[in-house]
Amino acid sequence: MTFLTTLLLQAHAAPATADSLVKAAQQEATTSIEKISLLHLLGEGGVLMIPLLLCSIILVYVFVERLLAIRKASVIDRSFMKRVREQLEARNIEKAVAICKELNSPVGRVIEKGLSRIGKPIDYIEKSMENAGKLEVYQLEKNLSIISSISGIAPILGFLGTIAGMIILFFNVQHQGFDINSIAGGIYTKMVTSATGLIIGLLAYLGYAYLNAQINKNVNQMETASVDFLDIIQDTNH
Repeated sequence: MTFLTTLLLQAHAAPATADSLVKAAQQEATTSIEKISLLHLLGEGGVLMIPLLLCSIILVYVFVERLLAIRKASVIDRSFMKRVREQLEARNIEKAVAICKELNSPVGRVIEKGLSRIGKPIDYIEKSMENAGKLEVYQLEKNLSIISSISGIAPILGFLGTIAGMIILFFNVQHQGFDINSIAGGIYTKMVTSATGLIIGLLAYLGYAYLNAQINKNVNQMETASVDFLDIIQDTNH
């Protein structure tokens, strides 16, 4: 009878023990997640995380603003040059200028500059359009240097934060003694600034390269349209 009672007590106690073990494991897992959470690591990065945060905000703002501006500039009507040719063949320069203004893009403004120089030597027209194209490219590249600067500044700020953290860490070791746990924890938290700086710098570099590629597409469009326009001028003059 005593043996049976013991078995019953153990059977009732087993679920409670299992539940307690599960709860303990869950609590331990939750504690581990909290210790290595992203927000916790970023908070441990130190004061230099503030300029890195500012760099990331500026990067996102400038990238989105330039991307929208460049995409807007790259949208052109496929029949644009055909319409310009038709008006030039009809000797209706004013209508051709109106078509360029309607397009409202770098290509349209370059061709408009060429239309305003009709009647002058072909070299003069070509030079005027080339200068207009340079101004358009300058407008497309506006604020792009900010992204380029961030790609170099962010990693430097990250390394500076890590170095500053290591200096403070070894200063504390010198005056408070050697503790492997505090040293290991201090090192990995201070490395957060380096990782953050490198990530922001990499994103800035990729963003700069992508925007440059999109600008080059616009430049190719302007060059193609300029060549077509000069051909039209020569054809209509004969």
